[in-house]
Amino acid sequence: MNNPDSESPNSRPLSFWTKMAYGAGDLGPAITANIVVVFLLVFFTNVAGLDPGLAGSILLIGKIWDAINDPMVGALSDRTQSKWGRRLPWMLWGAVPFGIFFFLQWVVPQFSDNPSTNQWGLFGYYIVISIFSNAFYTVVNLPYTALTPELTQNYDERTSLNSFRFAFSISGSILSLIIALILFGVFPNDPIKQYLLIGGVCAVISVLPLYWCVFGIRHRVLEGEARRQANPSPPQTMTYLEQLKVAFRNRPFLYVVGIYLCSWLAVQNTVAIIPYFVQNWMGLTAQDFTKVVIAVQVTGLVMLFVWTAVSKRVGKKAVYFMGMSLWVIAQIGLFLLQPGQVVWMYVLAVMAGFGVSTAYLVPWSMIPDVIELDELNTGQRREGLFYGYMVLLQKVALAIGVFLVGQALQVSGFLKTAAGQPSPTQPDSALLAIRLMIGPIPAVVLLIGLVLAYFYPITREVHAEILLKLEERKRQGV
Repeated sequence: MNNPDSESPNSRPLSFWTKMAYGAGDLGPAITANIVVVFLLVFFTNVAGLDPGLAGSILLIGKIWDAINDPMVGALSDRTQSKWGRRLPWMLWGAVPFGIFFFLQWVVPQFSDNPSTNQWGLFGYYIVISIFSNAFYTVVNLPYTALTPELTQNYDERTSLNSFRFAFSISGSILSLIIALILFGVFPNDPIKQYLLIGGVCAVISVLPLYWCVFGIRHRVLEGEARRQANPSPPQTMTYLEQLKVAFRNRPFLYVVGIYLCSWLAVQNTVAIIPYFVQNWMGLTAQDFTKVVIAVQVTGLVMLFVWTAVSKRVGKKAVYFMGMSLWVIAQIGLFLLQPGQVVWMYVLAVMAGFGVSTAYLVPWSMIPDVIELDELNTGQRREGLFYGYMVLLQKVALAIGVFLVGQALQVSGFLKTAAGQPSPTQPDSALLAIRLMIGPIPAVVLLIGLVLAYFYPITREVHAEILLKLEERKRQGV
């Protein structure tokens, strides 16, 4: 007799169109996140006219709220009861507010004719909008990320599913930059209108794919929900703090957290400083730094599928080592780069893209394995809790990276640009700070991530053993 679990929704291969629909769910968040990472700090300092220190603080304060918001949404989505399942209602109802508050980040209100008073008015406005924008990003994105283990339990299928997700994610990042390149030319002498238009167009484009995802995977998700309800986990009796302790006693989870945090600190730090590096050190334009980021992300998109195939042969850990090694070399090369060496700048950008793709793919492919180890140890399925901390860490890495960039620029004597005025010549101290933040600093962080990846304990064989033990427990009705 066939094992009934062999025909379960989580065991059947995912169709191409299910993977496409799932991947589409990360398109909108990728567009908005990339626009924020690449442009928001330079928008604050060079368009809205905020001091670099205040600009970096806005992003950090917004993420402090996420320290509460992300785990809260994760835990609530675990407990959601709906005909649409646990995760999809959050995406369905959060999509429109997500787009609205993203757009409001690119408005430059005038609070006073007094520059100092207006500075603090802008500071308060952007803090409020940042809090709401981050909250609704979490509402749509965190339940989405928690869907991966609910769609499939297969070790390699999860890597494939994540390759679709991050193909859309990186495509969204590339699309956002192409949109920016086009729209920069619409109002060439009015940066306020440029960014307002970019914000509006990206907001609309970001909301629509979320509905494709919801309706495209709904059938598979509800099949999984029916199976979960037929084999429910024991009632949750632990408090939130007790759950937190259990999560952080999960040793492989700590390794994934460290690997992910190091990867994303390097990503966010580098992307935040690229506009200043290209314009102030290399002497190029805003369009040029946008092209550099496109070169990184196009390479990352192509390499996602290459790394996915390689991972099936050599495993996730080996793939991570290959990509990160190339990335470290690229970061050091950028530090050594001199003005006028434009071709080498693009060569290094492509090399960095090899590593950036593994920063997307590998940690997110590891986290479902960690969740199943937790289920084996505790009897609980807590996808929302674990994914809540992963999404939180991504945002904290972004916030810390941008905050440190802002503070370093402030301390090094970086000169902000007054609205409507040409960019001033930067002092040598600011230029050195920019070069250090593009090269040695992220390289050291990546090397720490490599050490953590070396000790990550869940291999393909270990994961297969975890699944066998879980299936045996279910057959025994434990």
